[in-house]
Amino acid sequence: MRPGAAEPGAGSPGAGGPADGSRGGGGPGAGGAAKRAGAGAGAGAGSLPWLLLAPCLGVLALVLGYPLTRLVTLSFQKFGQPQLWGFQAPESAGFDNFTAILGDGEFWAVVLRTIVFAAGAVVLTMVLGMLIALLQQRVSGWVKTLINIALVASWGMPVLVAVTIFKWMFDTDYGVLNWVLSRIPGVDVMGHNWFASGPQGLSVIMLLVVWGAVPFVAITLSAGLTQVPAELEEAARLDGAGSWGVFRHVTVPVLKPVIVMLATLSVIWDMGVFPQVFVMRNGHPEAEFQLLTTYSYDKAFVVNDYSQGSAIALLTVVLLLGVIAVYMRQMLKIGEVE
Repeated sequence: MRPGAAEPGAGSPGAGGPADGSRGGGGPGAGGAAKRAGAGAGAGAGSLPWLLLAPCLGVLALVLGYPLTRLVTLSFQKFGQPQLWGFQAPESAGFDNFTAILGDGEFWAVVLRTIVFAAGAVVLTMVLGMLIALLQQRVSGWVKTLINIALVASWGMPVLVAVTIFKWMFDTDYGVLNWVLSRIPGVDVMGHNWFASGPQGLSVIMLLVVWGAVPFVAITLSAGLTQVPAELEEAARLDGAGSWGVFRHVTVPVLKPVIVMLATLSVIWDMGVFPQVFVMRNGHPEAEFQLLTTYSYDKAFVVNDYSQGSAIALLTVVLLLGVIAVYMRQMLKIGEVE
């Protein structure tokens, strides 16, 4: 063998040895293996979020699964006090409970009252929350700190304490509101009973709900306002837009996802108001104060008709699912536009 000649298999072009591995290893077999490895990695990455969510989903299934299943079961049964104490076995009622409820005019009056109550509370909450958030953008640092302290204090106050405060404020004989209003010339509301009629009483309860809900909305919107680009606002002003034009055409579109989210959450919370009405009316809400939550409670635990109470609660859940569906649709539209 001549000196310097390549030995067979030592990396000569025709030998196909290790020196040719950079090309030989990239053949069809190796490429297929790489693709399979990449697909496996992608599948693993796709299942990772579900694995991370599994503990949370498990807890939700344990906490909400049985009550919801029991609610659905009771709504299709005849279940009253005899069945509760075991004197009689539960009987299947089919859709009789829903037929009786949907054919009851009182139920539809309660539904309408609940919708009006929730709509009024949501509108007031969103308007006041936005006004406070805009105010925080225009005051000095220490004033903003005081506003945030007041918001957090009212937000963290227990519902029972807030109800007690409002009951004293609107008290017939010693209420501070009657005293303040009576100081206005020509106004005399001393001894006025704000709960003598349903509309007035529910208005007071609505103010209580709004008072507790505004802090969350105001703080969230205040954080969202910090993300509105100052360049867009300045460009709108240069184009001749006033304060209202900047708010309408710049601020609101940027904050739209946040506004939709807050409005949806407010609807869900205000449709489910219970302790404010229940405690304000001393545990016995009159007919003109009944909302869906208290109406379902009375049917189940006052009249002892647990099946109809469950059916009303299930119909309330369906209404709330409709609200959630509208929210998801709006968010998907916003995502498509962006």
